[in-house]
Amino acid sequence: MGLPNVGKSTLFNAITKSKAPAENYPFCTIEPNVGVVTVPDDRIDRLAEMEKSGKRVPAIVEFVDIAGLVKGAAQGEGLGNKFLSHIREVDAIAMVVRCFEDANIVHVEGTIDPIRDVEIILTELCLADLETVDKRLVKTDKGKKAGDKDAIAEYDLFHSVQKILQEGKPAISLPASPEEEKKLKELSLLTRKPFLYVANVSEGDLADISKNKAFETLQKYAAGHQAICLPISAKIESEVAELPEEEAVQFLADLGIKERGLHAIIRKSYETLGLISFFTAGPMESKAWTITRGTLAPQAAGKIHSDIERGFIKAEVYSYEDLMAAGSTAKAKEAGKLRTEGKEYVMKDGDVVHFRFNV
Repeated sequence: MGLPNVGKSTLFNAITKSKAPAENYPFCTIEPNVGVVTVPDDRIDRLAEMEKSGKRVPAIVEFVDIAGLVKGAAQGEGLGNKFLSHIREVDAIAMVVRCFEDANIVHVEGTIDPIRDVEIILTELCLADLETVDKRLVKTDKGKKAGDKDAIAEYDLFHSVQKILQEGKPAISLPASPEEEKKLKELSLLTRKPFLYVANVSEGDLADISKNKAFETLQKYAAGHQAICLPISAKIESEVAELPEEEAVQFLADLGIKERGLHAIIRKSYETLGLISFFTAGPMESKAWTITRGTLAPQAAGKIHSDIERGFIKAEVYSYEDLMAAGSTAKAKEAGKLRTEGKEYVMKDGDVVHFRFNV
């Protein structure tokens, strides 16, 4: 998401290789465009080769491209609340911020100023959240007046959120216990979601990003809000998307760019959401599974099938590195690299697992 004409749809089209309209005027993207992309991870390829798998199934990320937001969206300006309702359904917000000069592409605010642009968006999101919280407080107030202990605790929590939002701060800046977090999730607050700042820079800036002062400013802002900021050139990404893989790699190398923006966005999206991957591998298929960091083995098993979680007995685990070093599961097992883990095992990124269960 972002203001109009910052390069959202151009970037979205490039990373999903889809054809969302991308014209030089606001509100070109009327309905949210959804694109599903695979997570680049060569571990799944190497596992599939080792196991001679018939199929390889990478993890996926779903991107949603939403219409440009303008001042007053919370009060119905532009596409208003229709726009804001689409954001409530996502897990994190990638805020695309314009950090390039181009006289041929108008900026809705007239000048390039990343912090002003971010604060316009945050203000609208805070105002929308404030409306949600105000309505909930009215409902909760009845229980509070009746002396209901749960309602009193809920009212106090939502009142704290209201105060934060009135100060123009996002709801994510309010610390909450696990129990309070459950209550806050019921509200689907826009500003309680984690943010990833994507600076759209000119193609000449990527090889030496230190030249771009607008990016530097945005990066400092993001760091001050415990958020990730990465530079992307939507123009380069759109050109790379049209090329075969080998040509794309060479094209980026010629420009002094080490990694595709798509790969960087997915990696940073995972980091922002606290996600990791574990793998299952065998002759039928090798597959990557996405879980939240800190997930226990039975819940990870539940990602594959609820029966496996319900009847969980143990997890037989190799680390990806150990497996690759050994060259096969048999050799890794001989070397004592197979671990048997129980219900309290916290899954690690790169675990290659076989779950034992009984239902």
